[in-house]
Amino acid sequence: MKAAIIGAGVIGGGWAARFLMHGWDVALFDPSAGARARSLRVVDAARRRLPQLYAEPLPEEGRLSQAESLAEAVVAADWVQESVPEDLSQKRRLYAGIPPDLPDHTPIASSTSGFKPSVLAQGSAHARRLLVCHPFNPVYLLPLVEVVPSEHTLRHIAERAVEVLESLGMHPLRVRREIDAHIADRLLEAVWREALWLVRDGVATTSEIDAAIRYGFGPRWAQMGLFENYRIAGGDAGMRHFLAQFGPALKWPWSHLTDVPDLTDDLIEEIARQSDEQAAGASVSALEERRDANLVAIFRALKSRNQGVGELLNRMDARLGGQAVAN
Repeated sequence: MKAAIIGAGVIGGGWAARFLMHGWDVALFDPSAGARARSLRVVDAARRRLPQLYAEPLPEEGRLSQAESLAEAVVAADWVQESVPEDLSQKRRLYAGIPPDLPDHTPIASSTSGFKPSVLAQGSAHARRLLVCHPFNPVYLLPLVEVVPSEHTLRHIAERAVEVLESLGMHPLRVRREIDAHIADRLLEAVWREALWLVRDGVATTSEIDAAIRYGFGPRWAQMGLFENYRIAGGDAGMRHFLAQFGPALKWPWSHLTDVPDLTDDLIEEIARQSDEQAAGASVSALEERRDANLVAIFRALKSRNQGVGELLNRMDARLGGQAVAN
């Protein structure tokens, strides 16, 4: 099987690593300077960490090649993943440059975090095979991928996308209908917007806000999510009691909701200064390494409890074990 990965940034490199580590050959196309070096760094990180999640061995790693052109990358591809910057015209030009003779089963998936697939597909000859498959960084460790077909996407293409993503150890979340920014980023944006206000108004620093997440609701969300935790908060009466007790508070002006603080030069400088202090001299590479090691440790703990991501990893172990027996 072959995947064509278009764009070798953090997300594209993560996709390349995810496919490679599950036995796919990958043709990577990115004409920008340093693309190969960036992608190899991400692949090396995946080699170190992804196998630590499983009791069973992963398939033999696929072959990574650097294509000289878009057309070369997509030849005989079983999957095309576009991960170029969030520029609508650039994405549409890229789709226009993909030859029409792809295999019938091949999806063209966009990593876009915001655009709806119907908007991406306007005027495209590939509208029937185009859909959004939006992952989360680091793609080689975090399993969630939001799958968003448009009304033009062929049913077998969407089904094929889910099938392939599951075989890569991911959790494809089929978004019921198109909406800007899909599901997860809409939730993240609400938290991010409120965090910016808290810094802007001098209520909290970047470090204090991160502490509220790390030591408070973050660990709860990692294993049960939002609604299941609030069900517990309702006691034996469950969600009905929780909504009856805390529902009225939703009308209180606790948050800024859709208000957005102006990102003035002063505010940007203040956030950047606090972020630098918080990093305490650690490089981005060091922070990435710390993040990945912590994710592996958390996921392995959840695995022993068969909860959250751990339940998905246990299912993948069973799949890998079955493949090993069949071979």
